[in-house]
Amino acid sequence: MTRPQHTGTAHGHRDPLPERRAAERRSPAPEQPLPHGEPGSAPGESGTPSVRLGRRADAFAAAVGVLLVAAACVVGAAIEHADGTLHVPWPPLQAFWRPHWGPGTPAAAVVAAACASYGPQCARRLAWRPLLFVTWAVAMAWTWSLALVDGWEPGVAGRLTTSFEYLSQIDRFAHVHAALRGFTQHILSTQPQPWTTHVAGHPPGAVLTFVALDRIGLGGGAWASAWCISAGGSTAIAVLLAVRVLGDESTARRAAPFVALSPAAVWIGASADGYFTAVVAWGLALLALAATRAVRAPRAVALGAGVLLGLAVYLSYGLVLVAVAALAVLALARTARPLPAALLGAGAVTTAFTLSGFCWWQAYPLLVQRYYQGIGGVRPYGYWVWADLACGVFSAGLAGVAAARRALSAAPAGVKRLRTGVPTGPQAVAVLAAAALAMMLVADLSGMSKAETERIWLPFVAWLLPASALLPTVDHRRWLFLQAAAALLVNHLLFTNW
Repeated sequence: MTRPQHTGTAHGHRDPLPERRAAERRSPAPEQPLPHGEPGSAPGESGTPSVRLGRRADAFAAAVGVLLVAAACVVGAAIEHADGTLHVPWPPLQAFWRPHWGPGTPAAAVVAAACASYGPQCARRLAWRPLLFVTWAVAMAWTWSLALVDGWEPGVAGRLTTSFEYLSQIDRFAHVHAALRGFTQHILSTQPQPWTTHVAGHPPGAVLTFVALDRIGLGGGAWASAWCISAGGSTAIAVLLAVRVLGDESTARRAAPFVALSPAAVWIGASADGYFTAVVAWGLALLALAATRAVRAPRAVALGAGVLLGLAVYLSYGLVLVAVAALAVLALARTARPLPAALLGAGAVTTAFTLSGFCWWQAYPLLVQRYYQGIGGVRPYGYWVWADLACGVFSAGLAGVAAARRALSAAPAGVKRLRTGVPTGPQAVAVLAAAALAMMLVADLSGMSKAETERIWLPFVAWLLPASALLPTVDHRRWLFLQAAAALLVNHLLFTNW
């Protein structure tokens, strides 16, 4: 995309940032391999003391992740056996122990082996636009094949049709305006005709999506799951676009295989949270494109970013935390220029819902009451405050854990660099990953995310995964095989509820 020349600032002086950014981030020709100056890729570099120390720290971080998961499993099983207060069949996951295989098994194995073996090499050599398409195609194939491990009906068509899900309430939206006006009157379980679990636990934007699909002739569980999987698969493109404009192309290329072959795909296919993840990802990507002026109409793109981010808040209450990532994007771009247009777009969404009868700020306190009326009030905070992080390990994978360690180490330098110049690509993904971790931590400490964070935190995990680019490139294949193995084991040994 062509970056238009910026002619001035709010103070009337010419802003050199776009030109400086383009100069500092100029990438090698797409058809050529990246230079050997990448971390861990130079001949003999993997043997230097600093690199060896970093790789050991990566392995240690991954080992800590394994121990955290093991502790959550053992302690959780003991608590659930003793008093049943966790309310998950296979702690810490919302899943049943059920070893199985299905029609998606061969495809999942092939996709995993191909991406882990050839993904890093293809990411270096493909031209940028074909790389985006290939990354999206791999993400889609990976997510669909994992969903089909459970079979068509239990894994796809019937996944969103249970009594807890949105589709069970579509008939109550025959008159949308009336349903919105009375939405808050059915949130509490003590009120007449309370909404089912997921409808009550989310703003109406979530269920309205499936109502809209039904109205245009795409009703039923199969279409709903296809929508969530297809939307979720597009997250890969959005994340790479943002990393490229906020960081550089070489960093985005190194991140591509990890974004495509993510254990998070187990829960993207098929849960509504996969759809939520895509809305957040595209909102932040558009904000990044507008902030860096990498598009011809930055104000219009910023407006679109605001609409999507505003919509996200009406899909899930917890996605108000995405404001942290949005601020990180603006900080990395070193500008607040898109903010007025973005706020206008978000405000338009808020106004539309409010005028239709639904007030977010009135509904949220009722949601908190409903949460503690049910199993949320029974689940022990003392366990979930750390076991939630173990659930996050399942969706981010061990590469995500090692990447988080590197991101936390590199983020301070990236923040410091913001004062004097444009952050490097690695620094940019480190700051984005730090923002993702901050959102997870706030959600965790709030007590409103006790359990099921393997899917609830998908919109945050999506911005942690690109930090895998910080891992030494000589180790990328090993980490990718670990990511794939984790997803395949979870999907074949457990039957996940979402």
